[in-house]
Amino acid sequence: MDTMSDTTEPGIAFAFQQVTQQFSAGAQPVFRDLNLAIGGGRFVTIVGPSGCGKSTLLRLIAGLQTPTFGSVVHHPGATEQRVGFVFQHPTLLPWRTAAQNLCLPLELGPENSEKSSTAADGKSVISLLEQVGLAAHDAAKRPAEMSGGMQMRLSLARALATDPTILLLDEPFAAVDDFLRMRLQEDIRRLHEDRKLTTVLVTHNIQEAVFLSDQVVVFSGSPAKLRESVTIQWQGPREAKFRDSDEYVKYTRLLNSVLNQQHAGL
Repeated sequence: MDTMSDTTEPGIAFAFQQVTQQFSAGAQPVFRDLNLAIGGGRFVTIVGPSGCGKSTLLRLIAGLQTPTFGSVVHHPGATEQRVGFVFQHPTLLPWRTAAQNLCLPLELGPENSEKSSTAADGKSVISLLEQVGLAAHDAAKRPAEMSGGMQMRLSLARALATDPTILLLDEPFAAVDDFLRMRLQEDIRRLHEDRKLTTVLVTHNIQEAVFLSDQVVVFSGSPAKLRESVTIQWQGPREAKFRDSDEYVKYTRLLNSVLNQQHAGL
């Protein structure tokens, strides 16, 4: 088992230090005294049964929730970290065009006037759309004119609009078909590498976790505990060749075995 509990190791992007999360007094904690450190530039996927706190971890990283006890600490020297968040559903504003939806986080953020005017520049918008596999003419479309896959790509572009250093993905491909899901996985991994992001994904899909990740972290129990951490060792690009490899099959079987053992309470 790999350890991810050394919260002082150089190169760590952020760390959970003795974090307990409890939603009401007297309620069972989601997790208790959690220590978890994630390295900068890594692609880490969180897997585990429903209700074990996977999405809660993302919200804590993003600062959308505050731990009941303990702290989520960003590595010294990484105070300029910016977070992009892609949710399970695109959450696009139906009355705004794709370009206007893309610019929304810049309008809402600090220094909004300068940033939004930069984002509204046609070249900036088109560049972001093309990075996620959309076309220039899609900028004028409203969500109702876009397929589910296009809406998810737009949601991803919106998360990248603030030039984040950390990208959080909460089951973003759950509602798309398998073929599109594989295409989106390849796009996400490419963007992760090109932008040198620290990426954290929550998913129930083991094949997806193996394909995308440098590290897969398994949670289980109530309160949830970090049960296993598996390093995915693959030197080549993440593309069809990897899906066909013996290594891909090996890691998929390993993680299925770990999750089945946890489900059985072993």
